[in-house]
Amino acid sequence: MRHWLVKSEPDKYSWDTFVAEDGTDWTGVRNYQARNNLNLMQPGDLVLYYHSVSEKAVVGIAEVAALAAPDATAEAGSPWVAVHLRPVQPLPQPVGLAQIKAEARLSELALLRQSRLSVLPVRPEEYDVILALGAK
Repeated sequence: MRHWLVKSEPDKYSWDTFVAEDGTDWTGVRNYQARNNLNLMQPGDLVLYYHSVSEKAVVGIAEVAALAAPDATAEAGSPWVAVHLRPVQPLPQPVGLAQIKAEARLSELALLRQSRLSVLPVRPEEYDVILALGAK
């Protein structure tokens, strides 16, 4: 099992909307590296759901429910893909970017090194640290 982080602006597609809809196809990714990450996702992989821009915090856990497939929002024949994600649970406490930056064990987190990328891998130990921070 792999772990991932996806970013969404809460005013465009929030965790609450994601939960209310019981999941979504993660469409609209138009960066090749992020697309490659979507292609690597497998059903059962766990995904940290991050509110970007205004909130800047990990707010929940999602699960990959289906392999990457052509992105329905892209032109036919394009290289863009989407995966289906479904909510698992909110974090008891959001884990803010400031907390992440202050935690030495997260110094190599892809979110900090490639802050503009919307779909990022997370190492298992980083995932566990973020969950622990969100449990406090």
